[in-house]
Amino acid sequence: MALSPESMPEKPFDFRAPPPSPIASGRRSCVTNEDVLSEFLEHSLRVPDLVLPDKVFPRQNFIENPPKIDFQLLSSMESDSLSKILDSIARIGCFQLVNYGIEGECIRSALAAAAGIFQLPPEKRRAVTRSPPEKLYGFEEAHGEKEEEGEGKVSEEFVWCRGAGLKLEMEAIWPVGYSNFSEKMESLLCDIEKVAEKILMAIRQNLPPKTDYENDMKQGQGGIGSGCYVYKHSRNMSAEKCSGSLRYDVIRMLIRGFDYSHALCLHVCDGSSEFHVYSKKGWVSFCPDKDALVITVGDQTQALSGGQFKHVIGRPIYKGEEEDCISMAFLYSPPSTTNTTKVDPQKGKNTISLSQQAIAAIVLTLVYHILVFVYNKF
Repeated sequence: MALSPESMPEKPFDFRAPPPSPIASGRRSCVTNEDVLSEFLEHSLRVPDLVLPDKVFPRQNFIENPPKIDFQLLSSMESDSLSKILDSIARIGCFQLVNYGIEGECIRSALAAAAGIFQLPPEKRRAVTRSPPEKLYGFEEAHGEKEEEGEGKVSEEFVWCRGAGLKLEMEAIWPVGYSNFSEKMESLLCDIEKVAEKILMAIRQNLPPKTDYENDMKQGQGGIGSGCYVYKHSRNMSAEKCSGSLRYDVIRMLIRGFDYSHALCLHVCDGSSEFHVYSKKGWVSFCPDKDALVITVGDQTQALSGGQFKHVIGRPIYKGEEEDCISMAFLYSPPSTTNTTKVDPQKGKNTISLSQQAIAAIVLTLVYHILVFVYNKF
């Protein structure tokens, strides 16, 4: 019996695999092809060498020592001291001062007393750490470096100021030592302020009267007049660690600067190997003279001069010392530029007395009752 076309099974699909790829005729030709391909890729995919610009990080430039000014001749009409000061602070933002009338014993006793601050154990220091940031006194927090066995931090920092808050906190952790230290610092600061006042007066007398910038002289973020940064420089530090810490200090100072707005900074750094001056335009260093104070220009003086004088930040460097060294940076702000608003030096914020708060509460209460009466009436 014949099958009809409709009943016949459909033709199955053809799932044959594609033909195989051709095989190389010999192993030798394969190796030759690989060599040609490798050479081609090597020449066509060559990545150019990248050369970063030199000014990614500011370069250190050594300069001749700034002029050494005799303080006793500053007011003399026959001396060219003032012209040297004005020229130096316009170029590099600093100069050196000698014969300034402060007894060496007064300075040495303050430095010796300051060394005791850095002998306090870490657990006591944490109670007087500069945290939160608006706290303007106390120990500076470490920047994450771990102390190695037998080798401490390159430098440590403590900010001292006149203030009841700092006195209470320090006397709680170092009762006898802090009273002695604070007394010596107060005595030295009084002498420093007299020197700074005379220098600033001489500078201001040689500026155009009533400049547009004079009213813009800022007292800063909670500026409190005069304060002091006390530094401990560790002995026998490795060159690698000193270099790393120095780079950190440069970046930190250029970004953060000093928390105190100031007119002048007077650096007590006798025995330092170098003195570094940082600004946003460069980084210079020199070897300070023995027993000289290094004076740097602050933001207030730059504003007063209309930008003529350069605001810089200075830092002494000690190398190859067999003992720890202490240096101090006194920040001076003249009373005439101090903000007349009552300021709390410990918090850097305006304070309102209890009587003012009581008056404000009474006024707000009366206003509230008047508004309620008017609302109910209408």
